[in-house]
Amino acid sequence: MSALLETIARIRREVCDLHSELTRYELVVWTAGNVSARVPGYDLMVIKPSGVSYDELTPGLMVVTDLYGSPVTGISADSGGTPVEWTNPELSPSSDTAAHGYVYRHMPDVGGVVHTHSTYATAWAARGEAIPCVLTMMGDEFGGSIPVGPFALIGDDSIGRGIVETLQASHSPAVLMQNHGPFTIGKDARSAVKAAVMCEEVARTVHISRQLGEPLPIDPAKIESLYARYQNVYGR
Repeated sequence: MSALLETIARIRREVCDLHSELTRYELVVWTAGNVSARVPGYDLMVIKPSGVSYDELTPGLMVVTDLYGSPVTGISADSGGTPVEWTNPELSPSSDTAAHGYVYRHMPDVGGVVHTHSTYATAWAARGEAIPCVLTMMGDEFGGSIPVGPFALIGDDSIGRGIVETLQASHSPAVLMQNHGPFTIGKDARSAVKAAVMCEEVARTVHISRQLGEPLPIDPAKIESLYARYQNVYGR
């Protein structure tokens, strides 16, 4: 049990710290957006509380839930142990918790999920338009275009279903949920944050390119080559 408690504490710190990256790269405003991380080996995740300002976040405010979004308020160290409080009962997990949980339940290799309303990526989502792969960095990072997921309302796991259905058929760690905004995944929360940062960068660059003229497509075979090299050779 002590190992689990140490893991929970570490992940709460990491998830808290990673929220500062969202504000650093101007991917969120006010209290919008969230980062979550899976607790390895357990059907648990850590996610941002709902409605708390980014400058007020602390590790102790990060909410621990099961993969169905139910807050975990404690656990006994043994059959007669005292529950250890993991979450503030006055705080609710993010409104996107059900979506994150669905992703974790159906994509076991995913260790982190991020949602933002970053300006350029959300503008593409508002048009329901995929970001075409016209940059080598997109080939590297996304393995092709950044796809659009279906329109879905917040409140249940509908958004999660759309994320999973879209990304299971794509190399991309990012999806633009129609009329909503980007969601990204990664092997851990930091990787998912990186994908969110890169998604906004290419959304902005491709948008600017289209103001100047029609961007040049990249041959699909070359995209696959770029992706394979970057994912399996570069930096390894």
